[in-house]
Amino acid sequence: MSFSLSSLIPLLPEILLAAMACLVLVVDAFLSDERRAWSWFLSQASLVVALIVLWRVAGEGSLLAFDGQFVLDRLAGLLKAGVLVLALVAFSYSRPWLQERGVFRGEYFVLGLFAVLGMMILISAGSLLVLYLGLELMSLSLYAMVAFMRNDGRASEAAMKYFVLGAIASGMLLYGMSILYGVTGSLDLMEINRILLRAGQVDTAVLFAMAFIIAAIAFKLGAVPFHMWIPDVYQGSPTAVTLFIGSAPKLAAFAMVVRLLVEGLDTAQHQWRDMLMVLVVLSLLVGNLAAIAQTNIKRMLGYSTVSHIGFLLLGFVAGTGAGLAASLFYTLIYAIMALAAFGLIMALSRKGFESEELADFRGLNDRSPWLAGLMLLVMFSMAGVPLTAGFYAKLVVIEAIVEVDLVWLAVFAVVMSVIGAFYYLRVVKLMYFDKPIDEPVPARPVDVEVLLGGNALLVLLLGLMPGLLMTLCRQAVL
Repeated sequence: MSFSLSSLIPLLPEILLAAMACLVLVVDAFLSDERRAWSWFLSQASLVVALIVLWRVAGEGSLLAFDGQFVLDRLAGLLKAGVLVLALVAFSYSRPWLQERGVFRGEYFVLGLFAVLGMMILISAGSLLVLYLGLELMSLSLYAMVAFMRNDGRASEAAMKYFVLGAIASGMLLYGMSILYGVTGSLDLMEINRILLRAGQVDTAVLFAMAFIIAAIAFKLGAVPFHMWIPDVYQGSPTAVTLFIGSAPKLAAFAMVVRLLVEGLDTAQHQWRDMLMVLVVLSLLVGNLAAIAQTNIKRMLGYSTVSHIGFLLLGFVAGTGAGLAASLFYTLIYAIMALAAFGLIMALSRKGFESEELADFRGLNDRSPWLAGLMLLVMFSMAGVPLTAGFYAKLVVIEAIVEVDLVWLAVFAVVMSVIGAFYYLRVVKLMYFDKPIDEPVPARPVDVEVLLGGNALLVLLLGLMPGLLMTLCRQAVL
């Protein structure tokens, strides 16, 4: 392997982010509680500067580092930009929530920065080793974030469940990777695909490895039957952490599926498509039916995430370029919707009242028409109501499935989407038709108010004019 300083250019955003995360960690140790805002400011500045550097570096075209083990292509550039922007907004939403509860500490932002760093490494993985390193850096940071409020028993329980199941998933992934390495003798994903292509057929050992890898992917995505951690972690985590987990990591998970299956195991596409099809059917069925029975909105959104993962995987089941572009578009739209939904939950919360139950949204239109209107847009989009981004996202993945003659699966997805609309519209019904509860809507900082409005309105804007983002998605995967 040759090495020179110029070979580090594709890694400049990651190097900068790692250095800034360490700086925030050191600076925060010397700050008093009154000056803790400096940690937040440095964290936001780190994300902005990393985004600027990424834009300059990614503009030079597809770049490789360390003999192809690190890849900065159009897909990586788009997903990394998405992760940085989502983290930037998530940190902004979280600031007043953390301040009100007396947990406005640098650890939250340091762990968030390291999680973002892990996501960026995972997105650019060109080998099994780099992919695993990025995945573990992201996962370990998220485990610690869930247990961030140390005196909260629910958060500690959620962190333990997340850690144990995440460890099982990592073990499955490592086992599958070790078999794949034993068969091919290479860690490079593109080289693995070339070796399997030369072999001409997929042998039993590769299928065995692929089964473990797909099980690990299903764990990380939260697809049925490996979904059991999502509702518990979403409900038990502090809302500021649920907000973070429910948005940016989904982009990294999408990249993980692309790197492992589409680039590394493309030769075995027919086999892994069948496996993913089972995950899609189960996720759409269980996610939507279980969400109907929930009374906690964070838990409801957790099960709805499971159903959205089913839609996300539809594009991979299609196995075409259009399908991948549709799945990428769906992933980006879902992350935006989840960010807005949890941001609005936090906006309605205050110390001593977390606004986590569905009943807490009764009569919200009478208490705050603006927030009720924003939540209406988000719920409509998640339900797939026309003119919203969620409708177009579901439409393009269903079209991709129909194009490969999987009409029965498309019909099943539509039926499940109609069933899923029930629990989203239930929130709308509570806000507009039920008597209001006796809870005032807390005041919010101006910047958070503007971001919430822009976030929710973006859901409508991308539904009316999806062309630009869809074009970027096609360019990234084709």
